[in-house]
Amino acid sequence: MKTIMQEATHPLSILMILGASLCGALGSFLYKTGANAAGGRTVDLLLNPRLLGGVACYIAVMVLFVAAFRKGGALTVLYPVYATTFIFAAGLSLLAFGTPIRPVNLAGMTLLVSGIYLMGKTS
Repeated sequence: MKTIMQEATHPLSILMILGASLCGALGSFLYKTGANAAGGRTVDLLLNPRLLGGVACYIAVMVLFVAAFRKGGALTVLYPVYATTFIFAAGLSLLAFGTPIRPVNLAGMTLLVSGIYLMGKTS
């Protein structure tokens, strides 16, 4: 009979994934504001500082993912933590654009965090 080994998740890995989540939310914000400010020409898109900042954020996300996985951690623990990107994006949207966070959004965020917790408990 095969024994299934549980992979320990290093706390630093979780922090790196949370950092990736923040970078992902910031990258989305930069993409949105950069797209709104960009002209219609291709060169406007390629040289737009906000769009380039968004690209840099997503590169940082991938670097942090690799570093977190190398440090150690179960995919079933770490990847759900990245879902906090949606919460950070909602907060950024509230601060930057005044987009309201409604009770149904808070319920979704609560379910998201509950799911992250439960995924971590079963791994």
